[in-house]
Order: sequence, then structure tokens, then C-alpha cells
Amino acid sequence: MRPDGGISLSFVAQQRIRQLEQKLRVKEERIVVLETENALLHLKLAECRGLFGRDTNEVAQLNFVHDKQQNLCRSMSSVIIQVYGAIQRLKRDLKNLHSFALELSRDFQHQCKNSLYQVLTAVQRIQLQNEAMQTFQTKAFDLEQSLQEVNERYQQEKQKRKILHNSLVELRGNIRVHCRIRPLLPFDTASGHSVSQDRHRKLSEKVAHATDDETVLVKCNRPGHTLINKTFQFDRVYSVAESQDTVFADVAPLLTSLLDGYNVCIMAYGQTGSGKTYTMLGPQSEDDVTLSIEDELELGIIPRATEEVFRLISEKPPGSHWVEVSVVEVYNNEIFDLLAKDSCGRVFGVKRDVVTTKEGKSDVPLLTYETVENAVEFLQLVDKGLQLRVKHPTLVHAHSSRSHLVVTLTITTKAVSADSFAPLWTDEESSPRLSKELFCTFPQQVKDDKLLFPSRASSPAQFESTEKLKHIKTKLQLVDLAGSECVGMSGVTGVALRETSFINRSLSALSDVLGAIAEQRSHIPYRNSKLTHLLQDSIGGNAKLLVMLCVSPCQKYLAESLQSLGFGTRARQVQRGQVKKRNPPVSSKSK
Repeated sequence: MRPDGGISLSFVAQQRIRQLEQKLRVKEERIVVLETENALLHLKLAECRGLFGRDTNEVAQLNFVHDKQQNLCRSMSSVIIQVYGAIQRLKRDLKNLHSFALELSRDFQHQCKNSLYQVLTAVQRIQLQNEAMQTFQTKAFDLEQSLQEVNERYQQEKQKRKILHNSLVELRGNIRVHCRIRPLLPFDTASGHSVSQDRHRKLSEKVAHATDDETVLVKCNRPGHTLINKTFQFDRVYSVAESQDTVFADVAPLLTSLLDGYNVCIMAYGQTGSGKTYTMLGPQSEDDVTLSIEDELELGIIPRATEEVFRLISEKPPGSHWVEVSVVEVYNNEIFDLLAKDSCGRVFGVKRDVVTTKEGKSDVPLLTYETVENAVEFLQLVDKGLQLRVKHPTLVHAHSSRSHLVVTLTITTKAVSADSFAPLWTDEESSPRLSKELFCTFPQQVKDDKLLFPSRASSPAQFESTEKLKHIKTKLQLVDLAGSECVGMSGVTGVALRETSFINRSLSALSDVLGAIAEQRSHIPYRNSKLTHLLQDSIGGNAKLLVMLCVSPCQKYLAESLQSLGFGTRARQVQRGQVKKRNPPVSSKSK
């Protein structure tokens, strides 16, 4: 106030400044309120993101709204900056911002309701789908249970059928026939010089298949002929994926029969290169034909059978069995002893002959028999024989065996009955001990069926022998036949051609013998070939015979495969009568 009672300009200015400052504080408070609302809007936006994050389409819309909000935040930031710079435009901008925020809130509420409805609908749909899925799972579980029960019943019936079939085979004396289809090998796909690519591709096609464990399907697709599918039934069929262990698992039960007093013969039949030697012996190379028990997965039937025989013998009383081995080959219709030794002890093949004894059995005089005590000794002897076995490369197989290999294990079982000896005890107390010593003492030597015991001069008891030693001999013959082959395909000439002629003739003689047995002819032509003469006892019904057919799967060897399968079919139909068990000979009394 001025002294004259008037209002001073400075006072008016100060009042104006205070008014403006007050307005500024109001505006700043309004800005704080708007920032708070903006923060609340950010929180609502975050909640909306959390609610609608699972829906891809809604997320895209929320991202679009989020972009709008970010643009709005940038606009609001610019407005706040402009408020500090231009207070006059602040009110208008704030009103616009407020109206936009209200509109955005309404949009958010509307979208929230729509999204919530969609989420509830999706949840209901998922619940219905879960109920339907549970129903389907229950039905599927019931079906699986039913399928499992059906499979169990099927396996039980299949096992019963197999047992009945084996019993029928035993009663009829049928030849067991198993068939093994080898996988395609590199030489199957090797193209010839004069064969077109298209022709080569057709020849390499796989035409033999194992449809199940008893059936072979062969697609006969010959040039100029319609496609014909032929099926062959056997006791067991092995696909290309089945291992050596699986093959031997079906052979092992026959070895139990061996120690029960039955002769057993296992024979591999098939064309050259069909896997006979691999099945019987295991993998072999050109430089190394030795057998090894280290790689157990690849072992063939012969080493596995020997291990199994010695395992079974180990479960018997010690000293009750001993094993002898002979190895022969039939080459060009001549029998060669592969374990015979010269004066220096070196092994070399010696020609032997096969004769028929008075009892009508086949025998090879002067044949070398070596006693073995374990599988390792057996393999060493077989290795020596394999070193002498004749082999010759052909166009079909680089290591083709040119002879039939026959490995024979002769098992002698000694049986001493309790009344074989008449004890003359001088001391009653010593009788139990002496009796135990007597029957636990192993004979040192057997000559002409007479039992020789160790000298017991110091023994207080005397014994009188009343009966000779009883012993039973059973044979396990393991035969790796040479492969049948077509001369035009094998490309052999000269000596190899002569070998092929003898091989095919001996296999033809084997087929003739089986045919004669099947037709029950009065004369069986065993002597038409040294092979059939040598195997006369096994083929004729004195042994449980298993023929392992080995078949090539590719089109190139279709004719040979059909011939092998036909041979197996005929062999399976042979009825030889029930195989006889080997009983100990009736021994004469002696003082």
C-alpha cells in the first residue's frame, strides 16, 4: 500500500505471482493425479497381459493396445514437457488426455469381458475334451487288456500246438526242418559286366520273406511270367534279423536228447553262399578259418552245441561220460579223415572208405577219433580239420566250400549197476566204505568191454566181478553240406566244374534217399553216394534229424532258393517211424 492509500504495483504483482504460483501448484497436483491414473492404467494393462497371455490372437490385440498406450505415454510425456514450457495449452491437453483415458478404459473393459467369455468357453471345451479323452483312455486300456489276454491265450495255444506237433514229429519220426533267410550281402548287389542296370536292379530285389516264424513267402517274378506268391511251411523260420543265439535256442533241446540216449544229426542244406557255414560254424575269412569262442554272439551251431554238450555233461556224475571227436569231409564222392596224422604227427587228409556192418549200420574203418575234455580242445581239433577242407572261389561265393563237412561227437556213457559186483566182505564194518569206494572208482582202462580196476592188493575185502561194464554210445553229427549251384551262374571250369558235378550228384542222391523213405520203398539207395552212405544211420531213422535250410533272399538266386525250399518240404513229409533210444547192450555173466 502506498502512503496515500493507493495500491502499489509491486503488491499487485506479488498477488498476481501468488495466484499464478497457486495455479501452478494446482496444475502440478493435477499432473500428479494424472500420473497416478497413468500408473493405474499401467497396472490394469499388466493385469490384462497376464489374463490374456495364452491366447495368441488376444496377445496380438493386447500388443496393439500396448503400442497405443506406449504412444500415449510418449504423448503424455511430451504434454508434460509442454506444460512446463507452455502452461496455456496444458488444460486443453489434459482434457484431451482424460477423455482418451476414459475411452481407453471403456475399450479395456469391453475387451476384458470378451476375452473372459472366450477363456470360459475354451475352458469348458477343454473340460469336455478331457472327459472324452478319459473315456477313450479307459476304452483303450480295456482294449489293451483284452489284447494282452488274447495274446497270452494265443501264445499258450501256440505253445501247446508246438508241443503236440513235436510229439507228432517224435511219433512219426519226421525230420525237423528249419529255414533261415540270410540278409542281402555285398556280392548280391555286385553288378556283372554284361548285365544292364535295370536288369541288375531286378536281380538284386528281395523276393524271399519270413511272414511269421513258420512260413516263408517267395515272390516268383520271372521274366515273361505273371507274379506268383508261393508259401512254404516249416517247423521254424528265421528272418534276416534273427541272431545266431535265436537259431541255437531252437536246436539246444535236441542236445538234451543226446544225453538221454538218442542219436542226433543237425544238417545245413542250401545253395552256395546261402549262409550254411556261417550258421554251422560262424563267420570265417579267407585267411583265417579258425573258430573262436571269444565272440559269442557270432558263434555257429557247432561250437555252441559243443559248449552245451560239455555243460550238460558237467551236471552229470564225474567220470560218467567221455567225448570223442572225428572230422571227415566228403570230397568228389570220397571220404577223407581230416584228423589222421602221419609218422611225424602232422595232420593230413587220409582217404577212408565207408562200409555197412552186419547189423546194417554204416561205419568208417580206421577213422581217427580224438578224445576231448572241453570245448576248447574240440575247437582246436575242428580248426585242424577246417585247415584241410577244400575251398574254391566262384562267381557266387569267394570262399565256396567244395566238400561236405561232417563233425561227429561220440559220447560214451558208462553205467555200473549196484548188483554188478558180488562183495565177499571179511569185515562187516568195512562193507559200506568199500562199497562206496567201489562205485566211485573210475575204471582206468576199458578193453573189449571188460572193466579193469586199479590194483587193491592191500584191501581187506575181495570182490568178484559178475557182470561186464555197461556203456552207451550216442552220436551227435554236425553236417555242413557243400552248396548246390548252377554252373552257368557260378562260372566254374576245370577242377571246380568236376567238384560241382560231384556236389550236385551227392545232394541229388540225398534227395533220392529221402524220397525213397517217404514212399516207403523196399530198397533205399544209400550207396548211390558216399555222403548218403556215411549218413545212413542218421537219415534212416536212428537219429533225431534236423535239417537247417539256408536260403538267399534275392531274385538272382530264385531258382536255387525254390529248389532248397522244395527239398525242405519233401524232407519234412518223411515219416521214418519213432526214433529208437540207445540202450546198453546185454552183457554176459563172467566169474
